[in-house]
Amino acid sequence: MIKRLFILIITVASSSCLRLDDNLYNLSDKITEYKLDNYTGDQDFILDNSYFIHDSLIHRFTLSSKGPEDNSATTIHAIYIGSLSKIASDTVIMYCHGNKWHMDFYWQRAKLLAHVGGKNRYGVLMIDYRGFGLSDGKPTEAGLYADVDAALQWLKLQGLSNNRLMMYGFSMGSAPTCELTAKPRSMSPTKIILEAPFASADVMAADGSGLNMPGSFFTNLKIDNAEEIKEVAQPLCWIHGLNDNFLNINTHGQVVYNNHQGMYKEAHKVEGADHGEVPEKMGFEL
Repeated sequence: MIKRLFILIITVASSSCLRLDDNLYNLSDKITEYKLDNYTGDQDFILDNSYFIHDSLIHRFTLSSKGPEDNSATTIHAIYIGSLSKIASDTVIMYCHGNKWHMDFYWQRAKLLAHVGGKNRYGVLMIDYRGFGLSDGKPTEAGLYADVDAALQWLKLQGLSNNRLMMYGFSMGSAPTCELTAKPRSMSPTKIILEAPFASADVMAADGSGLNMPGSFFTNLKIDNAEEIKEVAQPLCWIHGLNDNFLNINTHGQVVYNNHQGMYKEAHKVEGADHGEVPEKMGFEL
């Protein structure tokens, strides 16, 4: 069974005040190991056995992340789905997960991406940003970008080229996806997919407070996807739930989509989907 959401993706592939915003960095679920399919905590959905991935295609490892603002490197945890020996010839999706918890929570989504267009068709790389899951350190905006870039550096060392890299950013993951596409460091993706992206820290603060005040009054985050996307020339696929109560589709995703001035873009607004419900609401198809 393949979800309609990911049939869509294969089509795209073929063609300060106070502190960091607690709503953005949600670290409440502490773990001592990654359990993946054996994880029993809260999840958006659980896949059936047709999405099973053999242990030989699941690679867990750590990366050393050191950004321009770091005095020392931070160890972050990563999972690659696919054959390591085929990275140099495969198309790979860099999956940038949302703000909730850790990779166990997003494991089902990573498996879906690996099965886009056929069983284990794509390689998928996913990381836990610093402070998430078992990764060391404390979350920062600069660290978020440095950690994803460390993952891209690893892919490049394995032989991956830009024309076989796609980036998928969900929710908070839209920030490193937009930033590192607009201002590439180690690699530049050929296409990007944004699911439920947020427009900016200012809009998030205004939505959350009901007050028209600058985001800097509530948070020291400077993320502004709505501006970053203006510098992105690559094709964009935007997906957003019409019932998203965390990141309103009109004030967040639609603004990002409208500001994209690249060569191609397409929008998919999902009926009845709240934040995180897009895969299920789009439905399964045989």
